[in-house]
Amino acid sequence: MKAVFFCHAFTSCWNNGNAHFLRGVTRELARLGHQVLVCEPGQGWSRSNALRDGGEASLQEADSLVPGVQVHRYDPWPDLDYVLPAADLVIVHEWNPPALVAALGRRRAAGGKFTLLFHDTHHRAVTAPGEMAGFDLDGYDGVLAFGEVLREIYVKRGWARRAFTWHEAADIELYRPMRDVEKQCDVIWIGNWGDDERSAELVEFLIRPVGQLKLSGRVYGVRYPQQALDAIKAGGLTYGGWLPNHHAPQAFAQARATVHVPRGPYARQLPGIPTIRIFEALACGVPLISAPWSDDEHLFPSGCYLSASRGDAMKSALAAVLSDEELARQLSRTGLRAVLERHTCRHRAEELLAIIAGLGRFAHVAEIDARQQRIAS
Repeated sequence: MKAVFFCHAFTSCWNNGNAHFLRGVTRELARLGHQVLVCEPGQGWSRSNALRDGGEASLQEADSLVPGVQVHRYDPWPDLDYVLPAADLVIVHEWNPPALVAALGRRRAAGGKFTLLFHDTHHRAVTAPGEMAGFDLDGYDGVLAFGEVLREIYVKRGWARRAFTWHEAADIELYRPMRDVEKQCDVIWIGNWGDDERSAELVEFLIRPVGQLKLSGRVYGVRYPQQALDAIKAGGLTYGGWLPNHHAPQAFAQARATVHVPRGPYARQLPGIPTIRIFEALACGVPLISAPWSDDEHLFPSGCYLSASRGDAMKSALAAVLSDEELARQLSRTGLRAVLERHTCRHRAEELLAIIAGLGRFAHVAEIDARQQRIAS
């Protein structure tokens, strides 16, 4: 099978968590014997900001993470006559321009032999429904939504003929326990400011508890306003700026615990969508404590992480994890096992192949995948 992915950014993860997942899935598809081509704009905002903050070296490192995956970098418009011939599967991420989304749909409707899927990994369906309704998905075979609640929105609003739940997952090629790394701080937070979508929550569930317990901690991420940086410093945390995705596992390993603070739309309007950082933190074996978030789809068995309903509960949970080594070990083991058993990028690659086979257009894809797995075993 030849799979073509259109994304806003592949080599850059600057404010772009989708790159983490996309690299892992495309690498797994390549390992299963499929040809993979990823199309990204050469001057996209994520890539441009990564060049500013990390220089060319950070993007060159990212290129090396996906051997066997071809990247087509274009500006300002991809050469569709170059990338689409012989394609069996085309996946288009929702941060692409509406004009490109529509153009690919027209190609499919005009007789394109490929399966065309739209991939949504954001909350705009509830926070900016007008923007999402403006996408022309008439030529698409279906939508890949990164949570069941989002899939239901596409179906109920008639935005797509078919929609499938396709969660993000951990790229365990990168995200794995590093037991030999020396601990350097008590708590780590890796995440972006989030356009004021969790500003109060970050104070309540991260900055204030850390300060009250007088813990050491580090914060990594981008788009933090000065008032947030001042609050981080006042809470006794250090700010490290942008941390390229492939350096995050070592940063997790240097901390004794981490917290999950979901953005408001995910906590209140899209329950059941954990976003990728939970998968990645658990894959690294770091004990995790989560601010309010509802696991409506039962992705994680009991004991994978602790939950804190309020700031004082977060303070108590942090104190417990940092003082009780057995509790920390239990959380680490349970969370890691859950990821390895059901939430890796290999799992998602296999789920994608099953979705395609279920559509009935390329059943041979599943046959090729099964043959590759027999050879590998």
